[in-house]
Amino acid sequence: MKRFALTLGFMLLLVAPAFATNEFSKEWKDHYTGEGANEEFVKTARKAGCNVCHVKGEKKTERNEYGKAVGEFLKKEDFTKEWVAANPEKAKELILAGLKTAGEKKSSDGKAFADKLKAGELPATDSKL
Repeated sequence: MKRFALTLGFMLLLVAPAFATNEFSKEWKDHYTGEGANEEFVKTARKAGCNVCHVKGEKKTERNEYGKAVGEFLKKEDFTKEWVAANPEKAKELILAGLKTAGEKKSSDGKAFADKLKAGELPATDSKL
């Protein structure tokens, strides 16, 4: 029983930090692939999944250029599960503001991430599907 409790506790420690990035992902999807979004882009974004921000085949700590831009403005430490649950509207507001600010940065192809998203493209030039 002690081993089970230790294992469960360890697993919870691993899962808790992912909560913030799940919130980031949820708000990104709602904003860019929600109602009124281009159907082809929605398919492309769903296929890319986590690789909209992360590098396919690598640990989730590895981010592509768009993920790095988002990471400059959104820190998972600022969005604990408890804080988001207590402040859902503020969390959404801050996440969308961070995504907007990251969108103003330029991809390695010289286009702003937001412009690429508006054009129905994945934001990172180095995205792999």
